[in-house]
Amino acid sequence: MSSTELNCPDLGRALCIITGASRGFGRTIAREMSRLVKPRSVLVLAARSADDLRALQAELVESEAGVAGLVVKCVVADLGQLEGQESVIRGSKEAFSEDIDHIILVNNAASLGDVSRYAKSFTNMAEVDSYLSFNVSSSLCLTASVLQAFPQRPGVKRTVINITSLCALQPFRSWVLYCTGKAAREMMFRVLAEEEPDLRVLNYSPGPLDTAMYTEARSRTADPNLRKSFSDSFAQGQVLTCETSCAKLMKLLLEDTYTSGAHIDVFDL
Repeated sequence: MSSTELNCPDLGRALCIITGASRGFGRTIAREMSRLVKPRSVLVLAARSADDLRALQAELVESEAGVAGLVVKCVVADLGQLEGQESVIRGSKEAFSEDIDHIILVNNAASLGDVSRYAKSFTNMAEVDSYLSFNVSSSLCLTASVLQAFPQRPGVKRTVINITSLCALQPFRSWVLYCTGKAAREMMFRVLAEEEPDLRVLNYSPGPLDTAMYTEARSRTADPNLRKSFSDSFAQGQVLTCETSCAKLMKLLLEDTYTSGAHIDVFDL
């Protein structure tokens, strides 16, 4: 799907910061954004896997579908640690140029957590804290740091995207960590949208995606009915490709008519 087909030319000369960019949905977002930005835009790709990031960097720079002069910067970082957050901000500042007119932050990095157990088994506070630190705290702190590093100024649009889930709205048995993290993160971005009216804030739920996380969900979910539901959906071809869902996310961003802070599900589009 081209930007022309979407009745909007591009995402601007953008600085796009994408977390969890090394694989799955984050990797697809990086590919699609690289085609929809203006020349001399910058992609800052953050993840823990150096090899996967560098392979993606080479692909984007060499791609004939990409835009001219695209700068792709890899930041190998654990966003659950302060040093990782600082590396992303430092790399973004280094890559920024004065002709950038759109700052885009995609909070995609997340983990499933231990879905092989029920809520009553989680008595270890350190285990829960570790999960929430990576999935909630790091997202808030990185977003706040990006907004401080690139404050509001005339002629520069700022967009913050949270990759959310149906689990932010509905309880899934044996998924207490994931549901809690997604619900907390979504409320966090809804508050941000209320506090910062100049920001464009989107909670995008990409649906069930054919990724390593979905494979883990099908094999490790403790609740038998939920596990069967995942397996049946996969067998029946109801699981989406990352490309299909990402195309709808790009359409949302290009049209830019959504209510800031809204939860938009791929199946609503």
